[in-house]
Amino acid sequence: MDVLRVFCAPDGRYGNELGVVRDGSRVPERADRQALAAKLGFSETVFVDDPERGAVDIYTPSTRLRFAGYPCVGAAWLLDVPELVTAAGVVEAHQDGEFSWIVARADWARARTLRRYATAADVEALAVPPAGEWIYAWAWEDEAAGRVRARGFPGRGDGITEDEATGAAALQLTHELGRALNITQGRGSQLLTAPGPDDFIELGGRVAFPGQPSLV
Repeated sequence: MDVLRVFCAPDGRYGNELGVVRDGSRVPERADRQALAAKLGFSETVFVDDPERGAVDIYTPSTRLRFAGYPCVGAAWLLDVPELVTAAGVVEAHQDGEFSWIVARADWARARTLRRYATAADVEALAVPPAGEWIYAWAWEDEAAGRVRARGFPGRGDGITEDEATGAAALQLTHELGRALNITQGRGSQLLTAPGPDDFIELGGRVAFPGQPSLV
């Protein structure tokens, strides 16, 4: 199994840790995949069912997902494929310098509550809310430049109280605002987005193995 950090900061730090089981055939049953994802404890774990086609299966510690942003960005980077096949649909992928990009729709992901705050400092001061609702807290750092400060609270009660970087929520916020965004989430992870035609949105970021030197 590989462990990646997805949506690293410009200096190569931070990013959300992702588990990738490259040979998904070794864990063929969904119940066993769910149990392994729970044991590993990452926000999400990806099982690769066909590396050439880019067929993947995604799990949190408590549930299976049809689509998720940061697992797709990480898996596309690791497999170096032009597309991924998820339960929600085909996700286009490409590499552009230091960034790994996917193209997906916001409505492929489970809904989050997008909660706007007045300032970035307000977002940074938030305590983890009670479980029960997936909350994406955000505020403008620089509205003219599209710079956003965000934090993500899954609220699933499965041990992940705060998500370091949430690609699906970035897609949903981009869809709601209708503009390209440069998001700083968690301790300092960076996510980039850009709206495209037919409600598709580009989502990109840096990917690294833990302990890998700075990417820039």
